[in-house]
Amino acid sequence: MDGVKKRRSRENGISFSLFIIIVMSMVIVVILAAINIYFSNQIYYESRRINYIEREVSALREEKMMLENQVQKLKFKNRVADTIFVIEDTEE
Repeated sequence: MDGVKKRRSRENGISFSLFIIIVMSMVIVVILAAINIYFSNQIYYESRRINYIEREVSALREEKMMLENQVQKLKFKNRVADTIFVIEDTEE
């Protein structure tokens, strides 16, 4: 009869090995969640850097176009000025 009581009380309670399994499972879940959070944060910060660099590239392209337009204007102005200078020299 004593063996039956011990057996029943043992079945109703949580054994040490079951407790260890539960704790290990919880630790694994927490570790996986932490890894997921870490990678999510890294992806977020990398996307912010990429967006910043894309904005810089866009601004630099616009600046390049403006500078090319200024160079073209100066070339045209220089050609017109040279032509006027040549015309004035030939009239004398």
